[in-house]
Order: sequence, then structure tokens, then C-alpha cells
Amino acid sequence: MHTYHSLQMLKVLFLLPWLTFQHEEKHGVFDTCKQLVVVVSPRDNSVNAQLYKFEKKGKVWQQVGKRHAVNLGKKGLAWGRGVNIAKPGLQKKEGDQRSPAGIFRFGTAFGYAQAETLPLKLPYVPITETQLCIEDSESPYYNQLVDATQVKQGCKALESMLRTDQQYKWGIFIKQNMPPKPECGSCIFFHLWRAPGSGTLGCTAMSENNLLALMRWLDPKKEPLLLQMTEHFYQDYQKEFSLPVLSFH
Repeated sequence: MHTYHSLQMLKVLFLLPWLTFQHEEKHGVFDTCKQLVVVVSPRDNSVNAQLYKFEKKGKVWQQVGKRHAVNLGKKGLAWGRGVNIAKPGLQKKEGDQRSPAGIFRFGTAFGYAQAETLPLKLPYVPITETQLCIEDSESPYYNQLVDATQVKQGCKALESMLRTDQQYKWGIFIKQNMPPKPECGSCIFFHLWRAPGSGTLGCTAMSENNLLALMRWLDPKKEPLLLQMTEHFYQDYQKEFSLPVLSFH
């Protein structure tokens, strides 16, 4: 478990994955993945979705725990920028209130508690009152977590990570739009929901028990992936890459 206290370390944390970013869907990305998180919705405008966890034993995917409900963006899904090959159709844009669809890697876990209170395999950032996530496409810090005390230029759009509604009490950064392309979406997390069925501004939200279970389970050594998309598109991926068969009903 790691703790990052400075802006420099936080910037390194986010920049390193960008250096190796590429569309890996057809380059064995599933060959090395041993943990799979699948979020599927019935339609691209649905808020309600289901999350499944799988672990690969040998060449067989085995489900871990039971599926559970999650909330997507208020307007559903749009194709994001992950490790999947770009897809035609509606593309994610900044402020569109849609969660990114596609295949993504998991980033750092975060929360309001100190690192030692939660045993995780993921790296962990304790959130403070000065930490911000930058949503301004014109900022050099776009789609990055920064410390307000060390940012010299102002930003037109930003989000405080220390929220009064506790939605960021626990969370995981999703590596969407890396390296950041202007207006293609920023600050995408798994975080706590307001209530079942309450749409987000573009993140994926769930209950505290389910999010903590996911955070404890994810292991970077197993190269976990997130597949988030409609049931229809997941079925196409399932057939092409021999992914787990889901029961949607």
C-alpha cells in the first residue's frame, strides 16, 4: 500500500500510465488480464446498470460474488477513450453527463481515511481539502488530480475532491481519456452513490459496501480491466474474446 503526499508524486502517478497508452484491444490485452469488472446497461441512455466481477483461473473466468446495481451518468453512456479501439457512434465529451463506454484500466484508489485504515493492493491517495480534479480542457492540468496550493494558474472548471455529501469518501480513478485530449471527458471515478437510480455527472456510483469490496479485491498484479458498455456491445466482445457469459435477467 502506498501513500502520496505531494503534488509531484501525484503527477507522476497520473503521468506514468499515459506514457504507455495505446489502443490495446487487439494486442493481447485480455491475455494478461486476470481480473475483470463488467458494467452493463440495457440501453445507452440507461442510468441503471449491473456490475459483475470475474477472476481468471487458468483459462476459465469465474464469477466473484454476486452482481450488484450501479448508477451511470444521467444521460447514460457514450464511447470513451480507453484501451479499446475507437468505436463509431456517440463519443464522450466534457460535461455531457454520460459515463464512458469501452475498456479501461483502473488507477489509484482514494478516500477520506488515512492509508493505514484500509488494507488495499491498489495504490491509495488520502484526500485533503486542497486536492482538486481539473475539468478545464485548456489547463495543462486537465484530467489530473492536483493540490490547490501548488497550482499557479487559475482554472475555469475544477472539482473539489473533499465533498460535503461524502460521495468521494471512497473511490477509484478510471483511466479514461489518457493522455488527456481536450473536451473528451475528465475526472471519471467509481464512487459512492446518492441513492439507487440517481444518475451521476459521468462517473459510476454504487453502495459503500459494494465499492469497498471492489477496492479490496482489485489487484494491480492481475492487470484488472473494466468493461463498461451496453448489453448488446458486451455480447459482441464476449463472443470475440471468449469473455464470461452474462445472465442479464
